[in-house]
Amino acid sequence: MKHKKWIATMGSVTLAMGVLAACGSGEPAKTGTTNGTTAPKSAEAPKVDTTPLDLSMVFKQVGDIPAKGNVIEQALEKGTNTKLNIQWVPASTYDEKINVMIAANELPKVLMVSYVPTVINAIQGGQFWEVGPFLKDYKNLSAQNPQYYENIKVDGKLYGIPQFREIARPSFIFRKDILDANGLKMPKTLDEWYEIAKYLTLNDPDKNGKNDTYAFMLDKKYNEGPASLLTRFAVAQGGVNRWGADSSGKLTPEFLTPQFMDVLKLFKRLYAEKLINQDFPALDSTELDKAFESGRAILKLNGVATNAANIQDRLVKVVPTAQLDVIPMEGPQGPKVAAQNGYNGLLVFPKSTVKTEAELKRILTFMDKLLDADMSTLQKRGIEGVHFKKSDNNMVEWVDLTAFNREVKPYRDSMLNFETYNVPQLKDTPLAMKGYKMEPDNLKYAVHNPTLTLSSQTYSERGKELDQMMWDAQTNYIVGKLDDAGFTAAIDKWRKAGGDNLIKEFEAALAKNKAAK
Repeated sequence: MKHKKWIATMGSVTLAMGVLAACGSGEPAKTGTTNGTTAPKSAEAPKVDTTPLDLSMVFKQVGDIPAKGNVIEQALEKGTNTKLNIQWVPASTYDEKINVMIAANELPKVLMVSYVPTVINAIQGGQFWEVGPFLKDYKNLSAQNPQYYENIKVDGKLYGIPQFREIARPSFIFRKDILDANGLKMPKTLDEWYEIAKYLTLNDPDKNGKNDTYAFMLDKKYNEGPASLLTRFAVAQGGVNRWGADSSGKLTPEFLTPQFMDVLKLFKRLYAEKLINQDFPALDSTELDKAFESGRAILKLNGVATNAANIQDRLVKVVPTAQLDVIPMEGPQGPKVAAQNGYNGLLVFPKSTVKTEAELKRILTFMDKLLDADMSTLQKRGIEGVHFKKSDNNMVEWVDLTAFNREVKPYRDSMLNFETYNVPQLKDTPLAMKGYKMEPDNLKYAVHNPTLTLSSQTYSERGKELDQMMWDAQTNYIVGKLDDAGFTAAIDKWRKAGGDNLIKEFEAALAKNKAAK
């Protein structure tokens, strides 16, 4: 009943309407009568379509698929004057599904994609609308830090809206209760990581009488993309974020740096000694999450600071005594965090389904409206009285976080919102408050990827292939299919397949950017 009452009391939302003054034949417009003569009527303002916008969207599945027409979806539709048709695709098959859709040109009006070569090629092929020139007309979209848009440009132009995320989110999440009970601290050096992995895997740290835990586990995409665990680990050890740049403009890929190779050798040793899960090359990320949230893993290495409280909420339902904590990724030199791209994906608008500029502008109005206070609060906090309530000092606090994770989180993670923009601050558990503070604070520890905004013809054409070559080589090295000489041979193969050209093109682009500043 609370849901229905909340929906019923929401105010109607209409799209902003501009009224154009009539020019007529160049004479001043007249109304009424003058000297007994009837004046011509002024021209009528053009009608603006205020019917709900039919909007098809494809998003990555987060948790259970929401029921069609649920209360959150109804609230989003009412607040943005839309009729939403959302297709949810499992995370494990999402990228493959999107590639097929792009190749067949069978696309929705709004599509969440990754910034990868196949998407970049589709953008360069004219499949998606350029939106950069329109942003100035939308108060919320234009209010965001320009760097978020710079990070997703292709050839200097903007073809989508980022799903905004803090740039320095990576963190270690761990079972504080178990580490404390066993007299352990979070490791910093790679030797310490080996020792804690061995102890937590072999010594029944949860004291349940079973050999059923790992210190930490990997999934099959452990080394892919901007969330690569190997990259984050290497950065914490003083390494580079995907690429390193020296003062002369020379670029070096991470797998040619000592910190990265030391991390790779650590994981090879852990695998050989069965101190990490042997099935990781085939394990989906959802299964990895379930393992941690059921108590089978003690450390979550690829965590996000603000997710710790949500994970704690799910974990205590299985392990009531569990207590999580979160820290910045840290090595022997102190905290060092691999900066992320500032987005979870790109929302793009296919020309094959969004036929006109007028329709594109209506969709951008929808995007802008999602960042208004009412829609932002809905996405980030849920419904007042159901998921959250007002607290003191203009803050809010959770009423039912479990319900929020089930009912609201899929929309929060898929649509457009920002924790620090138009959202009431949470008065939350100490763990949650620590996470909220940690993400912006981590910016001072951020190590950035110097190639993030650089263009390369080789990468546009063959980037996915080149990346996959090295990702496969890293996995084969860890599982023992490649020795040191075999891994060196894989690097040579990468160089000849286009890697050397890629380095040269990135270096040329970096020099060009520096010269333009």
